[in-house]
Amino acid sequence: MSGKAFQLEKVSRAFGAVEVLRELSLTIARGEFVAVVGPSGCGKTTLLNLLSGYDQPSSGVIQRDGEVRMVYQQDGLFPWLTVAENIALGLRHLKDEAERTRQTNELLRLIRLESFDQHYPHQLSGGMRQRVELARALAGASDILLLDEPFSAVDYLTRLRLRQELARLLAERPRTVALVTHDIEEAAQLADRVIVLSERPARIQYELSIAAPRPRDLTHPEVVSAIHRILTELGIEHDYEKAVGNL
Repeated sequence: MSGKAFQLEKVSRAFGAVEVLRELSLTIARGEFVAVVGPSGCGKTTLLNLLSGYDQPSSGVIQRDGEVRMVYQQDGLFPWLTVAENIALGLRHLKDEAERTRQTNELLRLIRLESFDQHYPHQLSGGMRQRVELARALAGASDILLLDEPFSAVDYLTRLRLRQELARLLAERPRTVALVTHDIEEAAQLADRVIVLSERPARIQYELSIAAPRPRDLTHPEVVSAIHRILTELGIEHDYEKAVGNL
């Protein structure tokens, strides 16, 4: 699997009589950022769980090369630990306490929360908590980041800022990334490649590559084009244009 983080061959997943994924084949290269979009309930999170190894396919083969960290819709910070202590959990493999502290401080610098190191999660905004969650996921030797709707619980303006933060963090600490999202703008702004899944049982309906460097502005021609292409594949382009026109 040289150069490949994931190789899926004819992967299917069913839960009893409910077939969620059907013979899905997909390769994700090392260092690639892939976003997965599709209709609600089509199996996006199921696919992410298969990539993580938390779930196993009913049939087909998944090859994974790398250590995985995940970030979920709701942050998984421990409320009784400070920001620094939550981040340090991602570095618990380090036996040298001084090195663990050094790397924790470096991650605090990366997410620009150095002055909040002794704060507890309830003292932070939703966006700040997600930045801490990202820092913990980027800690240590993991080279694959799986994101399950990581910004869906925050408001729109915060999501825009967090996209920029994620692009900046990945520029400093590159990872292979698989992002599941309902947010078409998010996929177009962040991903090197967007995978559009069909209705359940899901197959890959369309793949779109985006070459523009990150960070990308929403008005960048490639981003605008990608959004319209994805919406067309999902059959909701006219609804989107109507909604935008009513703003």
